[in-house]
Amino acid sequence: MSIILFDDQFRSNLLPLVYTRPVSELRVGILTIADKWRKHLKTDAAYLTESYLQEKYPLRYFPVNLFINSAICPDDDLIEALDTIKEGEALVTGQLLIAVRLSESDAPEFSPLHTEKFKLLEYSKPFVRIAFPDNIFTFNDTEIRKDFKLITKGRHSASLSSTNTVLGDDIFIENGVEAECSTFNTRTGPIYLGKRALVMEGCHIRGSFSLGDDSVIKMGAKIYGMTSVGPHSKVGGEINNSVIFANSSKGHEGYLGNSVIGEWCNIGADSNNSNMKNNYAEVRLWDYPTEGFRKTGLQFCGLIMADHAKCAINTMFNTGTVVGVGANIFGSGFPRNFVPDFSWGGNSGFEVYSLKKMFETAARVYERRNAKFNETEIAILSRVFEMTEQYRR
Repeated sequence: MSIILFDDQFRSNLLPLVYTRPVSELRVGILTIADKWRKHLKTDAAYLTESYLQEKYPLRYFPVNLFINSAICPDDDLIEALDTIKEGEALVTGQLLIAVRLSESDAPEFSPLHTEKFKLLEYSKPFVRIAFPDNIFTFNDTEIRKDFKLITKGRHSASLSSTNTVLGDDIFIENGVEAECSTFNTRTGPIYLGKRALVMEGCHIRGSFSLGDDSVIKMGAKIYGMTSVGPHSKVGGEINNSVIFANSSKGHEGYLGNSVIGEWCNIGADSNNSNMKNNYAEVRLWDYPTEGFRKTGLQFCGLIMADHAKCAINTMFNTGTVVGVGANIFGSGFPRNFVPDFSWGGNSGFEVYSLKKMFETAARVYERRNAKFNETEIAILSRVFEMTEQYRR
């Protein structure tokens, strides 16, 4: 048996973060959703997602296939429930399909919109589902704690240098970590430092916190917890309750709070985001399906920035700003609360960021991290450019 992580009909609610990836490749906690399922079920995973993403994230069928909703994060109760379902049976909660088990012959006919052929089994226990971009940082503390237990169970942590101060003992250090003269407070939540991670001198970190493999925290950083930094990323300044995906940089002073930053992004020096309105009112976020602003129910909500987006030094983001794929922001003043994908400009206005120029920059950025900006990446971004044209008019 293997698992197929399927994107359902609510996928578009997670734009712009999922223009460039399946839903299950979103990072929340220490791991991506896909990696959580792989570790829990100890098996490989395939993807059922948008056709233009399938070359990078392939779909394949097996003699027995467990289709799992890619927006749902696993937990022990869910794993136990999935073990009991048989071929042709589906686990649901209300109208939401959680999972279905199908044979190799039936698997190609699967659609999350058509469950009438399945025997439906109602699941009543709570679980974490990433339905909107802001769910990533609101559920991040919960998922760090779950992932921490999953990753560290039965293992022994490496040790930190005696120049550091550790409060509590809920910390796990992978091999190759370097850290000196910094403080780690695990009394507020666990702290995980990935392989070959570097914490420079004078950093102050409160749990819950996760630092990915080969990532760097710059000198004097202040990280207040409920924060995740993905692999091959650099962070500095002041960060609170935010998730930064892999291969991105916020390497300088400036505040980032209640935010999600995609892959291959760069935050310029002394850039800041507001995470609360001056009148303490509920924050609204741009919603792609309705082409309007959605009520989040949150008083604290900062910046949602999609892959390949960048901002220059001293950029100021207002409360509840959404920045699309490949956008490049610069200039004084606050840019508007929705910056369309592949936009170039700032408060004084935007023009289209041409694919040729964007690809030239992306190739250089990939090269800096010893990666190749290949034809697959070009095809995905070209398709996203076409799909988002309406928002740049």
